[in-house]
Amino acid sequence: MRRLLLAGIAGLMLISLPAIAVADEDEETYRQLTLFGDILERIRDEYVEDVSASDLIDAAIEGMIGSLDPHSKFHNPKSYKEVQVQARGEFGGLGIEVTMENGLVKVISPIDDTPAQRAGIEAGDLVTHLDDEPVLGLTLQQAVDKMRGPANSEITLTIRRDGEEEALKFPITRAIIKIRSVRARVVDDEIILARISTFSEHTSDDLDGTVGDLWEEQGDQVLGVVLDLRNNPGGLLDQAIAVSDAFLDQGEIVSTRGREPDSALRFNAKDGDIIDGLPLVVLINGGTASASEIVAGALQDHRRALIVGTRSFGKGSVQTVLPLGGRGALRLTTANYYTPSGRSIQAQGIDPDIVVEQIRPEPGEEALPERREEDLRGHLDDGGSGALEEEDPSAEEAAEAEDDPADGDYQLARAIEFLRGHRLLSGESIVN
Repeated sequence: MRRLLLAGIAGLMLISLPAIAVADEDEETYRQLTLFGDILERIRDEYVEDVSASDLIDAAIEGMIGSLDPHSKFHNPKSYKEVQVQARGEFGGLGIEVTMENGLVKVISPIDDTPAQRAGIEAGDLVTHLDDEPVLGLTLQQAVDKMRGPANSEITLTIRRDGEEEALKFPITRAIIKIRSVRARVVDDEIILARISTFSEHTSDDLDGTVGDLWEEQGDQVLGVVLDLRNNPGGLLDQAIAVSDAFLDQGEIVSTRGREPDSALRFNAKDGDIIDGLPLVVLINGGTASASEIVAGALQDHRRALIVGTRSFGKGSVQTVLPLGGRGALRLTTANYYTPSGRSIQAQGIDPDIVVEQIRPEPGEEALPERREEDLRGHLDDGGSGALEEEDPSAEEAAEAEDDPADGDYQLARAIEFLRGHRLLSGESIVN
């Protein structure tokens, strides 16, 4: 009876494969699936402890997907529901975008105004223990599940950080996270500072409702806009396109190309610029990834903005979420992104027009090397799932009360200098 069950599983797996009529290839595939069924049966019958077939098959699927690039992933029904919640910009967790590297959880970026960011977690940190339990041996989803929990409960992350001889411990209180993806304010009545921390369902609307309104309020006094995309891990493609379109009147924004003909798509801007052609500076760094790189690349190629900072992360691959009929979903890399000029972002990133390294405020402290897509195991050649969180009104009010908006932030200070200097060159483009 059990062999009939396993044969049925193998048969179902086989008929889901394309081109099953190709004899030689499918015969070998069937032999491999039969081997899989035999091993599954042996484990269920003879392993020292009782294990369920469902758990074993899930682990096999995760292992298969794990042999691909670092951004393809199998979501069981629970994790798929979390993905859908995250896309809406509200979910539970600590406030970090993470990936798995060499068996440890690596922080791609802490999200603004979240428990993790306020606790001092930094991009590039490696999480070795969760409440003294080693991360080594856990899958990424298992580690994320352990970091999730009820609001106001506490978890301690043990961190290994470049430049630190000893491990660092960070007690963090979990929260219900509501991401406000766009924050904007006016400095000295003449420059709009806008930060986009992630691309969720409402990002483009938030941009229109902040930057657009501020520009209308200030009128001719505004010299330009600084758009801060540093440590933005990305998000929804349609929101990246909409944000790019907000500053462009025409032309291509991004194109995608993959193995299948229907993966070749082009997205173009519509008429209308929410700041009516004002000078624009975009800040990027090694934590600028995916959707945020699409925005930077489009504005750079159209010479609409001056790109300032350091080279971006280089995640230029397209992930398509394929629902599996109530059994979760497959997040599969299906294509690569290309900027309007045809440049691939994958493992290349966006090079700034003006390189400005971030100078750390502590005297004598060396800058840590930024980790990018090409440093990830299994990355695709030239051609990131995690947790996010809550807003702290008191932190926002404190930021708005600062006398110097670029205090300790050398890259931002230079961006403001470029816009103020542009006032002296009123007849020339800010992009040289």
